[in-house]
Amino acid sequence: MFTGIIQAVGRVRGLERRGGDVRLSIDTGALDLSDVQLGDSIAVAGCCLTAVALDDGGFAADVSNESLSLTTLGRLKRGDPVNLEKALRLADRLGGHLVSGHVDGLGKVVSVTADARSQRWTFEVPKDLARYIAHKGSITIDGTSLTVNEVDDVRFGVNLIPHTVEHTTFAQRRVGDAVNLEVDVVARYVERLLGAGQGGGIDADFLNKHGFA
Repeated sequence: MFTGIIQAVGRVRGLERRGGDVRLSIDTGALDLSDVQLGDSIAVAGCCLTAVALDDGGFAADVSNESLSLTTLGRLKRGDPVNLEKALRLADRLGGHLVSGHVDGLGKVVSVTADARSQRWTFEVPKDLARYIAHKGSITIDGTSLTVNEVDDVRFGVNLIPHTVEHTTFAQRRVGDAVNLEVDVVARYVERLLGAGQGGGIDADFLNKHGFA
C-alpha cells in the first residue's frame, strides 16, 4: 500500500526487452533507497512494481505485458520523469489516502488553467471509471493523491498547489497527455457490497426493508 504522497521524481534509465515483457530501470534521484531491499514495492507513476535489482542510485523492476498495455509504463522512454513512492509502513503518517498501486485505467489531460498561484486541471476518464469519482472524493493520478473538486459526466477537475506541481511530474504534463488513474478503493468495495444482495443494490424495497423509508 501507498499514500499518494510523492517522495521523489526519478528518471527512466532504460527499458530492456526480456522474454516478451520489459525490465524497467529507474534512476531514483533524491529517493533514499537505504531501507529498500530486493522484493520491496515501489510505486512508479502510480504503478506498484517489485524491485528486482538495486544499486546506489536506482533500481530495476520487471513489468508484465498486462501492466505495459493498461498503464503509461508502456509509453515511457529513456530520460522520462516518473513519480516515485516507497511502500507504506504501518508506523508512517497517512498524508494522502490509501493507494494500492493498481492502476484502474488511463485518463487524459483536457485543460490546465491558472487559479491565483494554483492550477486547475481537468481530466477525462473512461466511462466505466467515471462512476467511482465523486465530488470531494479522492483520486490518484500518476501516483499522486488528489481531491476531486468537481465532476461533470466523464470529466473531473482537481486543484494543484505550486508545491505539488514542482515536486511531481505534473510540471512536465501537457494537455492531451495520458495519465494513470486509480480510483478510491473504498468506492469499489462499497459498490461491490451494495450490489451483492438480492435486488442488485439500493432501491425503494431495500430502503423500506432496512427502515430508511
